[in-house]
Amino acid sequence: MAFESFAEFLVMNWNGRPHGPYVWAAYGLTLAVVVWNIVQPVVRRRRWQREQLAQLKREARDGRQP
Repeated sequence: MAFESFAEFLVMNWNGRPHGPYVWAAYGLTLAVVVWNIVQPVVRRRRWQREQLAQLKREARDGRQP
């Protein structure tokens, strides 16, 4: 399917019905989920590492062995 302009491409009129909002919303939601699946494990790992370091510092301060 060829479009005459970029605006037509964004709206994606097909048989007089605009499909662009659905298509772009689907792409946007997919991108958001993919980014979330990449970022969330990194954030959780960093948080876990900070918690472990804090626990080791507390144990060293209190004279306990890990």
